Amino acid sequence: MRQSKLFTKTRKEAPKDEVSKSAQLLIKAGYIKKEMAGVYTMLPLGLRTLQKIQEIVRKNMNKIGGVEMNLTALQDPNLWEKTGRWDDKVLDVWFKTKLKNDTEVGLATTHEEPLTNLMKDHISSYNDLPVYPYQFQTKFRNELRAKSGIMRGREFLMKDLYSFSESKEQHDEFYEKIKKAYFDIYEECGIGDKTFLTFSSGGSFSKYSHEFQTETDAGEDIIYYSPSKKIAVNDEVYNDEVLKELGLEKSELVEKKTAETGNIFTLGERFSEPLELIFDTKEGERKPVFMGSYGIGIGRLMGVVAEILSDDKGLAWPESISPFDVHLVNVSGDNEDSVKLSDEIYEHLTQNGIDVLYDDRKKGVGEKLGDADLIGISKRIVIGVKGIESGEFDLYNRLNDKTEKVSESQIMNLEFIKKNGNN
Repeated sequence: MRQSKLFTKTRKEAPKDEVSKSAQLLIKAGYIKKEMAGVYTMLPLGLRTLQKIQEIVRKNMNKIGGVEMNLTALQDPNLWEKTGRWDDKVLDVWFKTKLKNDTEVGLATTHEEPLTNLMKDHISSYNDLPVYPYQFQTKFRNELRAKSGIMRGREFLMKDLYSFSESKEQHDEFYEKIKKAYFDIYEECGIGDKTFLTFSSGGSFSKYSHEFQTETDAGEDIIYYSPSKKIAVNDEVYNDEVLKELGLEKSELVEKKTAETGNIFTLGERFSEPLELIFDTKEGERKPVFMGSYGIGIGRLMGVVAEILSDDKGLAWPESISPFDVHLVNVSGDNEDSVKLSDEIYEHLTQNGIDVLYDDRKKGVGEKLGDADLIGISKRIVIGVKGIESGEFDLYNRLNDKTEKVSESQIMNLEFIKKNGNN
């Protein structure tokens, strides 16, 4: 992509009503556009980063047996009435509307009900279990608070996986696998060392659920973390009884401000029983399927990474989710030699499978480098007259703020570019 052809532009200021640092940076850098509170358009740079996070999640869900599908957003009230969740007093974030024939429908906040109903066509015996369908789908939630940018949206992309097992033992085995898969996701996105497995309320589903909480000043949650046990307790279940049950000493717990970046629930028979998802066991009995649900907000995760991996100059993406592999910046304007070499590098790298954002704009060096810092692509190659004369060019790592000198032949060496400038 030539930057002169990228229709989105950087801007000096974010909207005055945007209080979240991540949203301010993403708007200023041209990643997202705010349409209204809690609703954001993904511009080309934002979409590329979102899709890279999505692919990391997809890879890890497939690795543990997930099967991808896509459910509808429009929801039939009849299913939700069977589980008691159509009532706004029970589930208070519904967006509801009516069809032309006056039939009421809802926009899905989550998908336990419709997927449980669908699986009645596919699960009848223990031979059909376990199964782990998942999807990436836009969810709609009528949140009272929508002031944290893409970290708390009213319309947002979510990965939700649902497990269908023949027993609690089979469920528990998968539950442990998905814990590890989630940590692998956060590690690859660059926030593994700041993310903690956290005990929280299971609500109407079970005694506890587990959240994955990531330390950030922009967080809305408080957790108490045990460095020795590598687990944390959410503020909502922080009491002596819970600490005793988990074997935690209050004196060693560290208070942290965090944002939730994922959650996993044991659902048991909460949905399979009222919706009659029943199977034949090996012993010939009829039992409800044992279920679990596992969510990650893709945009929320992107926002949390932007909060943490940024500085006073702008965003600083890890290589795994940077919108482009390399930001190629020609800082010598119309200089014939600089343009010629920049064009050659751009063509060579792109033809060999490296995604390059090439800043070929007719702008000053200060503006170009300032924009590059704001956009935050993981690797930057700077081409200019001084570099051509000396035979050395800057290869800059945005995340660790380090620069190394490289030659033209090194830049053209694909393996060198791939392995250098890494996190």
